[in-house]
Amino acid sequence: MTEVAFHFNAPDKLGYACRLLRKAVASGARVVVTGKPEQLRALDVELWTFAPLEFVAHCHAATSSPQVLAASPVVLADSAEAAPHRQVVVNLGDAVPAGFERFDRLIEVVTVDDQDRLQARSRWKHYADRGYSITRHDLARAS
Repeated sequence: MTEVAFHFNAPDKLGYACRLLRKAVASGARVVVTGKPEQLRALDVELWTFAPLEFVAHCHAATSSPQVLAASPVVLADSAEAAPHRQVVVNLGDAVPAGFERFDRLIEVVTVDDQDRLQARSRWKHYADRGYSITRHDLARAS
């Protein structure tokens, strides 16, 4: 069964996602990031610029060749269903990512924004109602 984790109280969703992806890639993980198209475009820019000496290799699922998809440790995708691998999915979007149950792990990133928290509660309930155990990571306490 998919391990579900909520990383909440992120002051900046994209900045936190960049650090999370850098750590995941350094550990050898292969990650799919889902979200709204504008979020994924902004994350693409952030991944190129957030740390000048630490590039996080990534590509877009919709515009990359099968060879690039297979080689990229991070894939930005509108849908988890089209992912080339099934290790970790990071959700930046508002809805439960379709196909998340095919992954070993799901990480939900939630900011301090009231609307984002409300939508996250709905996703939490979705997972809990289906029997997934959920791990909480309060980022406000970690700093």
